[in-house]
Amino acid sequence: MKIGFIGLGNMGGPMAANLAKAGHEVAGFDMADVAIDGVSLVKSAEEAATGRDVVITMLPNGQILRAVADQVIPVMQKGAVLLDCSTVDVESARAVATQAQDAGLSALDAPVSGGVGGAQGGTLTFMVGGDDAGFNTAKELFDIMGQKAVHCGPSGNGQAAKICNNMILGATMIVTCEAFALADKLGLDRQAMFDVVSTSSGYSWSMNAYCPAPGIGPQSPSDNDYQPGFAADLMLKDLRLALQAAEAADADTPMGRAARDLYAQFVENEDGAGRDFSAMLPRFEKRGHA
Repeated sequence: MKIGFIGLGNMGGPMAANLAKAGHEVAGFDMADVAIDGVSLVKSAEEAATGRDVVITMLPNGQILRAVADQVIPVMQKGAVLLDCSTVDVESARAVATQAQDAGLSALDAPVSGGVGGAQGGTLTFMVGGDDAGFNTAKELFDIMGQKAVHCGPSGNGQAAKICNNMILGATMIVTCEAFALADKLGLDRQAMFDVVSTSSGYSWSMNAYCPAPGIGPQSPSDNDYQPGFAADLMLKDLRLALQAAEAADADTPMGRAARDLYAQFVENEDGAGRDFSAMLPRFEKRGHA
């Protein structure tokens, strides 16, 4: 396929490189000066989108997505697919999809899970909203960039799945870190705690696959001084998107709200900025009973 790729940062760059490595013709654009193996860099988003079968975007937020959509949709060829892999608000995803459909395009919102490592290794999970035709066209690309793509329904549902998933993740990571800090103060060995919890009713991805305690369980960012695999800043962004969606949908999400408030405190008023979201554990280690 002829692919345009807009947004070649820590996530988009490796994703575009994997598509090029698989033999697709990829034209890329980014505001920063980047070099991506196999990707032909062009001077504008419009140039990246012109004459392409699929145009992929990986952008910071909904406002930027809307602005890029205004640039690229008018130059895209009829029947092409606009595939947005950013994590943005549901409202923006649905607005851009409507704009694309009105121009004769297929539109997919397909945020990802798996972080930079997943982007580099081609092991991302895509949560996809949009029409069947667009999903079928893009499936080959999902298989290159990731290990799984789930079609979640109409436009916006990919974003809905992502923010619901990450609301669960944010809350479970916090309570996992709380529990380790409590175990320490009760004199329970961390390895013993992991051996019990990871094989009993406290099982979770946060414990079993991404343990926040250094030296316990599989390799994770805690073993690298909490250098981010998934930054606390990004978790805060996703929790804010979840709470924004909850307000719009009139949904009661008290645990999500509590997780958002704790990550906001951690990132904005403590030392969480630029650290992995599992660095909540050393935060709780230093704190006493409130």
